[in-house]
Amino acid sequence: MSRRAQAPTRAILPDPRFGSDMLAKFMNMVMESGKKSVAERIVYGAIERIGEKTGRQNEAAIELLGVALDNVKPAVEVKS
Repeated sequence: MSRRAQAPTRAILPDPRFGSDMLAKFMNMVMESGKKSVAERIVYGAIERIGEKTGRQNEAAIELLGVALDNVKPAVEVKS
């Protein structure tokens, strides 16, 4: 057993443009090798494309992204 104290869990800050926690978590999952600016470009570009294709504002596109993420999540947790 380690004698050191446990590292405190960090709170995820909301993304700077829209202030959404869900979007910040999604960006962190897209990010590779600590390249957050690249992940931001990818996610914000996708939000703009969703807005263009659906004809909605960015906030509605974020809601649509949230619905899509809810559809992808498993409904029941399975443990082995």
